[in-house]
Amino acid sequence: MKERSSDKLSAVADNIKRINENIANAMEKAGRTDKVRLMGVTKTVDPEIVNFSVSKGVTLLGENRVQEFLEKRDRYEGDPEIHFIGGLQTNKVKYIIDKVSMIHSADSVHLIEEIDKRAAKAGLTMDILIEVNIGGEESKSGIMPEALDELAYRTAEMSNVRLRGLMAIPPVDVNGSSERYFAAMQKLFSDLKDKTSGDGRFLIDTLSMGMSGDYESAIMHGSTVVRIGSVLYGYRDYSKH
Repeated sequence: MKERSSDKLSAVADNIKRINENIANAMEKAGRTDKVRLMGVTKTVDPEIVNFSVSKGVTLLGENRVQEFLEKRDRYEGDPEIHFIGGLQTNKVKYIIDKVSMIHSADSVHLIEEIDKRAAKAGLTMDILIEVNIGGEESKSGIMPEALDELAYRTAEMSNVRLRGLMAIPPVDVNGSSERYFAAMQKLFSDLKDKTSGDGRFLIDTLSMGMSGDYESAIMHGSTVVRIGSVLYGYRDYSKH
C-alpha cells in the first residue's frame, strides 16, 4: 500500500512539473510577462495528496463543495491559500466566510449580498469574482455577459465585498475548442478593467478560466488563474463520492 501511495505522489510531482512547463510555454507564446497561478482543485482528493502538492509549490487550492471542504480543512498542512470555486448556496456562506480568501462563483445580487452580510459579521472584506455564463448555457450557473456591468456596480456599493474580476467555465465548441469563449471573456475582463480604472471600490486583476483540458488556451487569452484537477491529481471516479 505504501508503495502505491509513493507511486501516486511521484506521479503528482511529475504532473506539477509538466503543468508548470506548459504554463510557462503558453505565457511565452502569448508574449506575457505577468503571472498565472496554478490552482489545485481538490474535489475528492485525499488530504495527504493535497499536502504533498502544496509542498511542491501548489500553494493555491480550489474547493468545490462546502461539506467536503469543512471535513478536510483541518488536515491541510503548509498554510495554502484557499478559494471557493463551486456553486454556493446562500445558506452555506456562513460556513466558509472566514475560511477562504476568495469566492469565484458569485453569480447573483442575492448571493453577493449574503456574502457582504456574513463578511461584515466576521469583520472582514471578502474578495469575489463574478461568474459569467459566457456560453449562455441553461445548465450552467453564472450571469449573462450583458448583466455584468449592473452587477459589478451593485457589488461596488457593498462595504464588505471587493470585486477582483471574473470567472467562467466555457463550453466546448463544435470544433472541440473553447477558444472563442475565452476570447469573449478576455474582452469582458479588459472592458471591466477599463471602466473601473481609478475607482477605488474595484481591484480588477483576476481572470479565472481554464481547466485540465484547456488551460493553455485560456492562458493565451489572459487567464490569471487556471483551475487544475484531473491532470494534476489524477482522474477520479466522482460516482463513488
